[in-house]
Amino acid sequence: MTRFSFTIAKTDGKARTGTIAMKRGEIRTPAFMPVGTAATVKAMKPRDVRSSGADIILGNTYHLMLRPGAERVARLGGLHRFMGWERPILTDSGGYQVMSLSELTKVSEEGVSFASHLDGTRHMLSPERSIEVQRLLGSDIVMAFDQLVPATATRGEAAAAMERSMRWAKRSRDEFDRGGEHAASAALFGIQQGGLDEQLRKASADALIEVGFDGYAVGGLAVGEGHEAMCACLDYAPGQLPEDKPRYLMGVGKPDDIVEAVRRGIDMFDCVLPTRSGRTGQAFTADGPLNIRNAKFGEDREPIEPGCPCPTCTTFERAYVHHLVRSGEILGAMLMTEHNLWFYQRLMQGLRDAIADGRFSQHADSVLARYRRQS
Repeated sequence: MTRFSFTIAKTDGKARTGTIAMKRGEIRTPAFMPVGTAATVKAMKPRDVRSSGADIILGNTYHLMLRPGAERVARLGGLHRFMGWERPILTDSGGYQVMSLSELTKVSEEGVSFASHLDGTRHMLSPERSIEVQRLLGSDIVMAFDQLVPATATRGEAAAAMERSMRWAKRSRDEFDRGGEHAASAALFGIQQGGLDEQLRKASADALIEVGFDGYAVGGLAVGEGHEAMCACLDYAPGQLPEDKPRYLMGVGKPDDIVEAVRRGIDMFDCVLPTRSGRTGQAFTADGPLNIRNAKFGEDREPIEPGCPCPTCTTFERAYVHHLVRSGEILGAMLMTEHNLWFYQRLMQGLRDAIADGRFSQHADSVLARYRRQS
């Protein structure tokens, strides 16, 4: 099996469907990656994540570096063996978590010094250390280390962070290439930054292309800018990146965000939403989100989503899942998460099929109209 290849099978407008091939398996695009932050997709067994249709999952550098520690995971055979998932894993760089979870954060040219959210101990996460951690984990798709800024950042702040991220991207590339056997079998993605500014995004894309990566992520979105602003940025940002490489929109998102991003040429997604929402009682359905905690479901004999083929919907009624969730039973979180992951993978399969058949625009409009109808 090749180290990494991306084949586009069909395009429909800007939307594309294809395949990423790696040694641990193929990834059908557009792809949604369930988030396995701490070496687990919460409330799910790995084989059940796979059964939902997931080809790849995401692991988190920051969390795994702090607990149980990347060196320990390496001694235990790597992340795939550690968690029992033998298909591809993408690891993020840790940059987002450093900025959002850590106290007493100090950014310098070297990297980011921060206090652990677990015990307050001090750590330094640099491009080199981020890549080293991802190598120790045995990641299949490694993300370059970058600096994020909030949606409220000024243009000057966004420009400075973007320029630093591009310097860090080169350091990430150099460290990845020193990885020997791991570098020979894994892939490295760069991350475009620049906030909502088209010129900054273009400068970032040009800098990343000069360094050269296997794939490119659109970073710095889904940080509070809102759906319309995100879509406006995606009207130009993906097109600034190489057409023959995968484009990954980090941290997105809601079903309607995903549909609109695929419309604009995005190939890969990740988000905690289906798992986190499942644990708190929100189910995703073709007719919009459903709060199973609501009293009206207490004697409802329907499945969570009529017609859904997932094991939860083909076995249990809303009334039972309502009872489990309201009672705080662990099984409630498991069943809700299972349904949500199946929903997301069915959404992606529908998008892939529509692109392949040349009917993406009609399909997308129909999905969005139905999903948003109740709101």
